[in-house]
Amino acid sequence: MRRICTIYRSAKHEGMYLYVDKAEDTERVPEALLKRFGQPERAMTLLLEEGKKLARADVKDVLQAIDENGFYLQLPPQPDAPLSPREDR
Repeated sequence: MRRICTIYRSAKHEGMYLYVDKAEDTERVPEALLKRFGQPERAMTLLLEEGKKLARADVKDVLQAIDENGFYLQLPPQPDAPLSPREDR
């Protein structure tokens, strides 16, 4: 499977990205998500196909989500959980 995608960055949330089919753009993205996401800022347009590597997402998951839902939402990375103090024994 392959698809030309437009990738938008969120104006409200650092590190949040929205992947959509270039031809459909955001027409299948729920209005509530777009409101939470903020004004989409075009980051890039890419040809996604199986075997291509993305930094923080699996291409198969992205393509499947776009096919089924019309979009793939990439959330910001979670900060590492704080380390618990070492217990002395």
